[in-house]
Amino acid sequence: MPLTLLVVDDDLGTRLSISDYLEMSGYSVLTAADGQEALAMVQTYHPHLMVTDIVMPRMNGYELVRHVRQHPKFRLLPVIFLTARNKTEERIAGYQSGADLYLPKPFELNELGAAIRNLLERSQIIQSETRLSYEEGLRANSHTLGYEGDTEVHIKLTQREQQVAVLLTHGLSNAEIGSRLHLSPRTVEKYVSSLFRKTSTSNRAELVGFVMKYRLLQ
Repeated sequence: MPLTLLVVDDDLGTRLSISDYLEMSGYSVLTAADGQEALAMVQTYHPHLMVTDIVMPRMNGYELVRHVRQHPKFRLLPVIFLTARNKTEERIAGYQSGADLYLPKPFELNELGAAIRNLLERSQIIQSETRLSYEEGLRANSHTLGYEGDTEVHIKLTQREQQVAVLLTHGLSNAEIGSRLHLSPRTVEKYVSSLFRKTSTSNRAELVGFVMKYRLLQ
């Protein structure tokens, strides 16, 4: 079956041009005109990737992605922002909200297609290599134990690392985690780097996937 993509934009012409291109590329495409409609479609249809505008009525793209990331099933959903808002602080806000890629308008459809293929391939790799990451990870006595079937995962985490890991699974940025734990973003980044090392993961998506897959914090 073809992979399902969700395209979210309040401009009908943009929705049609992107959806037509993606359908011709072999994907199954859903469309939504605003963030609220898109959030309902994510929960109903579980797309493999979402492409969304930022400035939209009822719920903007930042809010949409934050809501999506609050659901455990969709914390690893690849998200691409397409928007005319291209200032540095706006791109930073996009990444902090949980987006994987930020493409400014105007854009070339073939560039968007390449970005989608790359993110979908990466998403599949993350899922297929999570177990390998565990097998190659550190094996030590632990304060936190997780299980996947009959497989026991031993990871030694400090109390602060556990706190940071929990907030990462909630989709919070380093700044938001620091605010919750009364730490600087730089200090939070050090704890995140330590978690990468201990779980043999290389990015936040892999780390969250590892923690959730092996239920390390239960």
